[in-house]
Amino acid sequence: MAEKDYYSILGVDKKASQDDIKSAYRKLAKKYHPDINKTPEAQEKFKKINEAYEVLGDEKKRANYDQFGSAEGFSGFGGNGGGFSGFGGGFGGFDIFSDIFSAFGGGQGRANVMEQGEDINLQMTISFEDAVFGCKKDISITRIEKCEDCHGTGAKNGTEYTTCPECNGTGRVRYTQNTIFGTTIREGGCKKCDATGKIIKEKCSSCLGKGYKKVNKIVTVKVPAGIDDGQVLRMAGYGNAPYKMGENGDLNLKIKVQPHKIFTRNGYDVSFDLWLPFTTLILGGKVEIPTLNGKTVLDIKELTQTGTVMRLKNKGIKYLNREVYGDMLVTLKAEFPKSLDKSTKETLKAIANQTDGNYVKFKKFIDSSK
Repeated sequence: MAEKDYYSILGVDKKASQDDIKSAYRKLAKKYHPDINKTPEAQEKFKKINEAYEVLGDEKKRANYDQFGSAEGFSGFGGNGGGFSGFGGGFGGFDIFSDIFSAFGGGQGRANVMEQGEDINLQMTISFEDAVFGCKKDISITRIEKCEDCHGTGAKNGTEYTTCPECNGTGRVRYTQNTIFGTTIREGGCKKCDATGKIIKEKCSSCLGKGYKKVNKIVTVKVPAGIDDGQVLRMAGYGNAPYKMGENGDLNLKIKVQPHKIFTRNGYDVSFDLWLPFTTLILGGKVEIPTLNGKTVLDIKELTQTGTVMRLKNKGIKYLNREVYGDMLVTLKAEFPKSLDKSTKETLKAIANQTDGNYVKFKKFIDSSK
């Protein structure tokens, strides 16, 4: 039984294909790379991810691991690298830290190195209503795209190139280096063809042989109903194209929601203070109020205390991707007139005298303070 469950570390099934393992690794390595993720646990997590991929990403090591619980076979030690279990002969095979977004692995004749294009990170400001109900918005971004004229090859018409004789079109070559641990074999990008596997005979005039261009693009963003301020809307594949072969990065939009003139949001609930004439709280009555979906009528009971919160079920904000709604919370507050005429004062004095014995909380306070 293996000491570490590399499949669990990468979050894949034991029957996962090599492509599935590679894809899972790239996503996790990107998420926990210390240059991107500054949390204290990210560095340790990143090490474990690399260790797991070094084994599962190599078919021979994976077979040993599945059968014996060790990448190097039953003993757990490589024949040339005694003591450095998991790395084989010395630290050979390949440099796992050379490029965390590359699809590296052993063996000649492997396909060109794959890259992950850079993400584009922007802030997107929307109204309170757009956050509540969702919307579609067109935004302008500048991003790197594959050159359409040369299909990303950098060569005229996408055909004016030959296979690199140094790497045989793989874009990768092996370098041998002597170290204190013995002979180290490291795989890296081919310098002759800049790791593309191609020698361009005539450059594409559109991209000047780069294979990519910076373009302005209009992107339609679908904002889901219920999104909140500070949340990030991720559009997979809408980021920059890689400079060589590989997948586009993502477009990450950090949402900024403008405040509403009445409502305040708390999770999926909305709330507001409803100031009413103090006489309405005393005598009761019906009051029309706004909601997210039009107006409704509140029935104020007689002798309602100021500060009372009325909850309107399912009148709040829709949960993201769910047909569930929050509530609306209305806090009732008494408003008093700014001035009183003589007749009104006399009326209020008479009311005060008539109701003097009805203020239980006030009487309790007076008694306890004596």
